[in-house]
Amino acid sequence: MWALVWVLMWGVVGFTQPSLQGAVPASSGSAAAVADGEISTAIFAGGCFWCMEPPFDKISGVVSTTSGYTGGTIENPSYEEVSAGGTGHVEAVEVRYDAAKVSYESLLTTFWHNVDPLDSQGQFCDKGSQYRSVIFYENPEQQQLAEAAKEQVAEKFEQPIATEILPAAPFYSAEDYHQNYYQTHSVRYKVYRFGCGRDQRLADVWGAEAPTHN
Repeated sequence: MWALVWVLMWGVVGFTQPSLQGAVPASSGSAAAVADGEISTAIFAGGCFWCMEPPFDKISGVVSTTSGYTGGTIENPSYEEVSAGGTGHVEAVEVRYDAAKVSYESLLTTFWHNVDPLDSQGQFCDKGSQYRSVIFYENPEQQQLAEAAKEQVAEKFEQPIATEILPAAPFYSAEDYHQNYYQTHSVRYKVYRFGCGRDQRLADVWGAEAPTHN
């Protein structure tokens, strides 16, 4: 079924050969908090990074989102290397936001409602450690807020919460063709998202709290 979805997707919209260049470090140089006035940084992993940009881009106060890789053992990993599952990285998004306009707690709520916190094997149709859900905290305050939010989420379910909370590690921006994929390749994105069953599963997990139109 999933293979058929991909065949149909490429048949309808054509195929673009991805760049084979490796990732480059994010503009911040690492996952350490960006201090530019009130601009702060949060790092979230929730499976395919294409699907994690839209929900944060919608939030007033979010300055930018960047798809990338973090938490691994090598520098400047490529998409092919991360996808193979041998580098230890996860696909993630770096969210830069105006802390005077949107709180970290609000970003955490958006994160939770866009992942399946019960899946310990990956996220949705994408399986493997490179697709697991993780909150990367950049300071003790973020750690405390993330752990408190996880406890609140745990109260909603009988199953254990698989989402990890880890200290931030170097973040490397993904290749250019991955950035804003939902905008630059909207048809492919929609076919992928539907075929992956992401929205269906989010509705099952979160009910009325599930996001719409991502």
